[in-house]
Amino acid sequence: MTVRVLLVDDQPLLRVAFSMVLDSQPDLEVAGEADDGAAAVRLARELQPDVVLMDVRMPGMDGIEATREIVASCPETKVLILTTFDLDEYAFSGLRAGASGFMLKNAQPEELLAAIRVVAAGEAVVAPRVTRRLLDAFADRLPATGRGGQGPDAVAALTARERDVLIQVARGLSNAEIAAELFLAEATVKTHVSRILTKLGLRDRVQAVVFAYEQHLVIPG
Repeated sequence: MTVRVLLVDDQPLLRVAFSMVLDSQPDLEVAGEADDGAAAVRLARELQPDVVLMDVRMPGMDGIEATREIVASCPETKVLILTTFDLDEYAFSGLRAGASGFMLKNAQPEELLAAIRVVAAGEAVVAPRVTRRLLDAFADRLPATGRGGQGPDAVAALTARERDVLIQVARGLSNAEIAAELFLAEATVKTHVSRILTKLGLRDRVQAVVFAYEQHLVIPG
C-alpha cells in the first residue's frame, strides 16, 4: 500500500528536499504541498492523505491550529510535527493538538522515512522519555481539556491495573519495562495499553502520556 503524504512548510527549499526524499521510495508519494496552515487544512480535507508532515512555525495559521483542525476533520490522517528543537513548546502544543509525534528537521532521511511509515501504521514516533521531558518542561501550562470522553470520569472507568499501567506509560517506560515493574507478561501490558487507549478515546501512547499529565496522575519532575 502506498502511503500518501502532504508536505506543509513555508520554506519552498525544504518542501523540495522532503519531496525528493519521499519520491525515492516506492511505497511513499507526495499527495500535495502547502505553505501555511490554512492551505494545509484545506488540502488535508480535499486529499485525505495518510500522513501530514507539519511545520509548526508558519505565518498566518500556524501548524498547531492546523493540526487541531486536521485531526478533528480527518480522523484517518496522522500528523507528524516537524520542529527544530526537541524541547520545543510548539512540539509540545502539537502533541496536545493531536499529532502522533514529532521529528527534528535535521533528522537523517532514513529516520524521517521510518517515522512516516510508523505513523501511517497508527503508532506514535516520539520516544516516551522525550515526550515526558517535553511535558515536564511545559506541564504548568496544562489545563484539563475535557476532550470527548476524557476527564475524571474517564479515569474512573479504568480498572486499578489499567490505571497502574497508564501511570507507568506516562513515566516513559516501554511495555517491557512496565512488565518488569508490575510483574506482568509483556503481552498483557500491550493488551492493557490497547484497552486504555480505547476507553479514553486516545489515538496512541503519546496522547495517553499527555492525558495522564492533564489529569495529574503523574507529577512533573
